[in-house]
Amino acid sequence: MITISNIHKSYGNLKVLKGISLTINKGEIVSIVGPSGAGKTTLLQIIGTLDKADMGEVIIEGTNVGKLSDKKLSDFRNKKIGFVFQFHQLLPEFTAIENVMMPALIAGKSKREARKRAEELLDFLHLSERAKHKPAELSGGEKQRVAVARALMNEPSVILADEPSGSLDSKNKEELHQLFFQLRDKFGQTFIIVTHDEGLSSITDRTIHMKDGMIYTEETIPADNSDNETEEKTEAETAGSGSDVSHIEGNEENASGDTETHQVNT
Repeated sequence: MITISNIHKSYGNLKVLKGISLTINKGEIVSIVGPSGAGKTTLLQIIGTLDKADMGEVIIEGTNVGKLSDKKLSDFRNKKIGFVFQFHQLLPEFTAIENVMMPALIAGKSKREARKRAEELLDFLHLSERAKHKPAELSGGEKQRVAVARALMNEPSVILADEPSGSLDSKNKEELHQLFFQLRDKFGQTFIIVTHDEGLSSITDRTIHMKDGMIYTEETIPADNSDNETEEKTEAETAGSGSDVSHIEGNEENASGDTETHQVNT
């Protein structure tokens, strides 16, 4: 579904990604973990077409996104990729339902069609009674669920989430984590989640560990840099699934688009 091949990215003399290759299957929920500065967000933004790699390619559902014109890339992003950010990035002057409708309106759908879809999503997320409230009138958990609804608006193939539960309390974190699996089961989306939350990464289908802008297999990780729990989990997953569980950590992460860019593109 998603094939990432030999991705390199630098900012000046700082090498952030150093030859990342990865395949993500349809319907898979994958977490990307590692210390701050590992390059996790940079990788996520390149997958999401918000930034461009210096070298390598990203193929999503058979489309090499690096070969698309700016116009076609924007259309592809709007229709095929949904985004969920740590601080929701809702537009404060619009109500919950208007925020959710935004990607559909950008895609050229009618207001009536967009509202119907938004109402269905808010109902599924138990937010129907909050549809006419603006972000300032919503709790942290409600804001993030509205952001999830917005990400689902155009029925994208993949949802990219960057620290989606980082600003939530324990109860709302748990509810959001379970929501990702419910959405995968109901709508069939693929999820790629950058997180520092061990509770979330421990329940995803696969965990990618990053270090120094690279993906390491278990055998290449220095023993003094990996604890017993990580080794045991990796061995169990490798034996059970037959697929490598990679370990990473890395260089300085760089958030390439600003808030306004994310809002328009999502």
